[in-house]
Amino acid sequence: MIKLGFVVAEFNRDITYQMEILGREHAEFLGAEVVATLHVPGVYDMPLAVKKLAAKEDVDAVVTIGCVIQGETGHDEIVAQQASRKIMDLALEFDKPVTLGISGPKMSRMDAHSRIDYSKRAVEAAVKMVKRLKGD
Repeated sequence: MIKLGFVVAEFNRDITYQMEILGREHAEFLGAEVVATLHVPGVYDMPLAVKKLAAKEDVDAVVTIGCVIQGETGHDEIVAQQASRKIMDLALEFDKPVTLGISGPKMSRMDAHSRIDYSKRAVEAAVKMVKRLKGD
């Protein structure tokens, strides 16, 4: 069974809560198990938590779940770009899939609600990558 770690942002929790539930349901549907979950304040805070989970031997892949909504400045773009870049670096550092279930930037709250299923896509990508890297 594929074992997943979830890193979930609390910022915009009304949205990330729904994303987390969908992600867990989809993991179960795919026959994977969520063995660890770390909640972090926001997307920008994810890399350290990803690093902690990726270092665990009982975690095959890490799924990030978050939502970056556009504000009055370009802050949303900086947050999403920097977090996603570091998340990709950690996948390479730990030789494990780390998937991007983060919606945004440049989206409204309504856009965010319509993209809740991004977490399912991230879970599916994690499961596929683990299988493909193992040669299953």
